[in-house]
Amino acid sequence: MATDGMITDSGIARLRSRIGVPQAYPAPPHYRRPGEDAFRHVARSYGDDNPLWCDPEYAAGTRWKGSVAPPPLVGGDSLIGEDVLSEDERAAQADLRGDPLRGVHAFYGASEREWWSPLGPGHRIFRRTALVGVVDKPGQFGGRGVQEWTAQAFRTGDGALLGAQYRMMYRTEREKARERKKYDSVAIEPWDEAAIAELDAGYAAERPRGADPRWWEDVRAGDAVGPLVKGPLTVTDMVCWHVGMGMGMYDVAPLRLAYRNRLRIPRFYHRDELGVPDVMQRVHWDPAFARRSGNPATFDYGRMRETWLVHACTDWMGDDAWLWRLRVEFRRFNYVGDVQWVEGEVTRRYLAEGGRPAVDVDLRTRNQRGEITSPASATMLLPSREHGPVRLPDPPADTLEDAFAVTIDRFAERRA
Repeated sequence: MATDGMITDSGIARLRSRIGVPQAYPAPPHYRRPGEDAFRHVARSYGDDNPLWCDPEYAAGTRWKGSVAPPPLVGGDSLIGEDVLSEDERAAQADLRGDPLRGVHAFYGASEREWWSPLGPGHRIFRRTALVGVVDKPGQFGGRGVQEWTAQAFRTGDGALLGAQYRMMYRTEREKARERKKYDSVAIEPWDEAAIAELDAGYAAERPRGADPRWWEDVRAGDAVGPLVKGPLTVTDMVCWHVGMGMGMYDVAPLRLAYRNRLRIPRFYHRDELGVPDVMQRVHWDPAFARRSGNPATFDYGRMRETWLVHACTDWMGDDAWLWRLRVEFRRFNYVGDVQWVEGEVTRRYLAEGGRPAVDVDLRTRNQRGEITSPASATMLLPSREHGPVRLPDPPADTLEDAFAVTIDRFAERRA
């Protein structure tokens, strides 16, 4: 039975019955065989001009000996990955059709990602996906809320395991959100020329560390990471985001393709002021649609801020290092007109498993109102004068199926 926009005990029970069941992702991969152009488009979509992703000639002279994908490409919803399912798993997909919380709004609430090996150009990529957790959690924004956790793992066609991620969608009832009007007091003030000039000075000072190694021995707890300037956010930023990142799990498309998508997921389409059906995803660029979701203005995607945090890490660590893990929570909205400063500091320098020189950092995005919108943490592997070049992390298993099973088990163990 459909919940029609309400979170019910029966809807949660139906959702929980899907935990651990491998599923076909609702949208095909945006990139089936991502190459050097895809690497550049993805990096540029979040404002990253590091030549390691964007200039094949430069990349050929690095330790990677050629172009590699920026970390956000490995993962990120529908960016990459053809589904790997057995015949029995494909036959079971009919039981997974429909959303047990149909009509209940979904905000990207948190993610945890790890990367095991670099992705070069021209590979087919495969993925496994399953729901791994459903947490009934009341929230201030919309009354009753539910954390819906999904896991994915990825490999190349030749068997190289690339990484895994957990994604949490926070589900909240739209009507309750509108009634509470929690964010109606948010004021987004105009920017004068002096303020824009100050932000521009921040942009002018930014650059990736690049070929200059950040040696593990030189790092100390308290060392600053960033800051990077991101904003003031514009609708153009989100247009550029979609150019590189695609349209996400709802497979949003134009014209005849939109008509077919509307037949597939009709409740995702709402009529605008002209009576034209359009996607609810329009909350990110249409103020009227944003207000329908309980927000005073249009706002960004959580994935955008996640990539900004990745950008801060890769700019700081240099080309010879490796971003191993990133964890982030999205606690406040980032509205059009807002600026986010991406900043952080080193909290620990140590030898990780296998004697790998590593550093942990605390990160955050902070807006012009002084609010921390996305607290985060990361682990990076750095080159060492004593211990030598970075050695990539060991995947948790040898095959995609086994690595994915470990990913599911890890989630269950941590939340037992």
